[in-house]
Amino acid sequence: LVIPKKHITTANDMVAEDRETLGQMLLAGQKVAALKGIDQKGYRFVMNTGQDGGQSVYHIHLHVLGGRPLTWPPG
Repeated sequence: LVIPKKHITTANDMVAEDRETLGQMLLAGQKVAALKGIDQKGYRFVMNTGQDGGQSVYHIHLHVLGGRPLTWPPG
């Protein structure tokens, strides 16, 4: 799980000025995948948005999923 220090409630609240924060989140997620040893076989980033999107914590965060085959479509 990657959580930025800057509070952004949902993906709908992101603005152009958040590019640096969002980019750093993706790079941190890449690092998490490498540290967990799932970077070579594959992983998925997920950011839930809103009630129907499964968001239960209203501060954006990035889930790093992997360590098993992931199916498509998700959910």
